[in-house]
Amino acid sequence: MKTQKYIMLLLIVLGILSCKNIEKNKKEPQMSNDVNEKAKTVDVYLQKDIVIAHRGTTYWAPEETEPAFLWARNIGADYLELDIQMTKDSILIALHDNTLERTTNVSEIFPSVENPTASDFTLKELRSLDAGSWFNKTNPERERASYKGLKIATLQDVIMFAEGYRIKKINGEPVKEKVNSIWIGKYKYEKDPNDNGNRPGLYIETKHPKLNIEKHLSDELTSLGWNINASPKEVKTIESRVGIGNTKARVILQSFSPESIMNLETELPNIPKCFLLWKPDMKGDLKELYQKAIDFAVKYNVQIIGSSISGEPNNYEELTAPWMIEMIHKAGLIIHPYTFDTTIQLNKYRGGVEGVFTNRAELALKFYNRKSKNSPEETLDLLGY
Repeated sequence: MKTQKYIMLLLIVLGILSCKNIEKNKKEPQMSNDVNEKAKTVDVYLQKDIVIAHRGTTYWAPEETEPAFLWARNIGADYLELDIQMTKDSILIALHDNTLERTTNVSEIFPSVENPTASDFTLKELRSLDAGSWFNKTNPERERASYKGLKIATLQDVIMFAEGYRIKKINGEPVKEKVNSIWIGKYKYEKDPNDNGNRPGLYIETKHPKLNIEKHLSDELTSLGWNINASPKEVKTIESRVGIGNTKARVILQSFSPESIMNLETELPNIPKCFLLWKPDMKGDLKELYQKAIDFAVKYNVQIIGSSISGEPNNYEELTAPWMIEMIHKAGLIIHPYTFDTTIQLNKYRGGVEGVFTNRAELALKFYNRKSKNSPEETLDLLGY
């Protein structure tokens, strides 16, 4: 009888524990098994320990302008990161903010336009703006006279910078490219005599879908020979120099917008993609939301999660904690967090990530034992800035 009672008691206890485990499993999101097959074929393109030059640099030069991108190329970054917006005449430009006030003198040149966006102006009109002087006012300790009067860059400009060119200038003024004596805002290029042979890729961010921008991006990458799906051009490389610009991973696409990610997958399949996460947008149970983000990435052939890191100087909220890294890797995805601007941050996340967005590419390159022979300041000097 005692033996039967003990058995009954044991069964009851096991039953209770089983119920608790079931309830626990209901509350904890399940891990994805793996990336899908389409994403796996793209994943082989991606290199590890990559340095992604955020907006070229926001620290050493005015962001997303010619000196910022030329600096990032020559310092040795693997990717030139840029945000794209579209002009009124459907030309893609490199611009982070939705409006133009912070990084240009648009309020002086076009004072009647309220909340001015790139799509309010033609490229020709945008080229009349000063996209550099604001930096000197904001960062007097790093100001340079050459930054005054810098022009907004186009996507085509950035591709040409990546290929070793620069905008041609006469007496410091860009040379206009005219068709039938008409100038629409484009400039001529020339081989950069200060180019050191690095051929980085492009890491392109789209915003919330508007103006069918993903289709325009696909068309422009194709016409410029950077769409790997459509007879991509050969970009000549030099041994021991950065050569990503001549690989199938020459372009990585990124967005915070799920809708834009889906559009990019339609317009530019087989190209690596990064789904960006931002803590203030994640309302509710963080673990469940994180799993949903991973599941979305897997479903739409995304290979990379771009998550924020904590710490000075940006003080973003933490989205790259150890348990988050584990979830991402368990799903077969890789991690490119943003934004690493100190050696302390680089050390904190050491070994857990496959690449870093940074405004200080020189620090990340040193961290990965790829330090440039020239200092950041010397690099700008040698580029003529």
